[in-house]
Amino acid sequence: MRYRPTAPPRDTLERLIDRFAAHLAEERRSSPHTVAAYRRDLRQMAVFLRERVGEGLELGHVDKLSLRAWLGQLARVNTTTSIARKLASVRAFFAYLRRAGLAGSDPSALISSPKLRRKLPTFLGTEAAEQVMLAPAEQWRLREIERLRDTVILELLYGCGIRVSELVALDVADLMLDDSMLRVLGKGGKERTVPLGSKALAALHSYLPRRTELRESRRGVGDPGAMLLSRRGRRLGVRWIQTLVQRYGALGAGRPDLHPHALRHTCATHMLEGGADLRAIQEMLGHSSVSTTQRYTHVRLDQLIGVYDRAHPLARKARRRPKTE
Repeated sequence: MRYRPTAPPRDTLERLIDRFAAHLAEERRSSPHTVAAYRRDLRQMAVFLRERVGEGLELGHVDKLSLRAWLGQLARVNTTTSIARKLASVRAFFAYLRRAGLAGSDPSALISSPKLRRKLPTFLGTEAAEQVMLAPAEQWRLREIERLRDTVILELLYGCGIRVSELVALDVADLMLDDSMLRVLGKGGKERTVPLGSKALAALHSYLPRRTELRESRRGVGDPGAMLLSRRGRRLGVRWIQTLVQRYGALGAGRPDLHPHALRHTCATHMLEGGADLRAIQEMLGHSSVSTTQRYTHVRLDQLIGVYDRAHPLARKARRRPKTE
């Protein structure tokens, strides 16, 4: 009897999704939040297809019609933005599979993305931002070290434009105070240096010598390397920073909806309005593409009109010559 080798079993769709997630985490060095979001979207698609196909769900079951059916079901309860993000996850998944030689085509390429109404980033005016920065100093119920720490948090978010995830990850060793610089580990594990403004630098000089006052009375500082500490000496988390920014947004500017990313938007907006180069802002914020930075070009209309009137020769009003008889 002639021996015929059996073909290797094909990966199930779920297994391919796990391989893609591992690729994002290990090779692309994407953040855990990004990996979780891709995995969640793709598993949601797999659950929908399994209900239609049954057991033995494979990559071949993902086609244009099944994707349209899935997106149509999502449209009943999801926003356009959410649907566009889920479709982007599928496209990223198939792009990986094609590069790895695991898929010959991309059925999601045949589906148009839903049209999105792009929202302008939330930001504060100059006076409102100043009031938010001053708010911690007026909170007399807090210990002085907590007021100093909270001022540092706000000044770094607004003055340096760093992400909240980058802020909570800062160690004391990342501070280069003699050079007025800050070492930041951004998305994808990319390291960059960010300049420290005079107010952020002054806030750090006031906070750092007293930083170890934030500790447990018995055990001492729980995380000696962390730059920002809780009352018990442990590294602060993202959720805690979000709550703090909301509190000071309400106290300083009457904006209880303020969030850390809005301070990042505010930093970029005020730099742009002050004449900073778009490429310099891109490097400071850690954007991989300048197209992302261009979101902040929402300069106020009156300022834009003023610049246009001063710069464009045809915009200048011609003086009427006196009539000659």
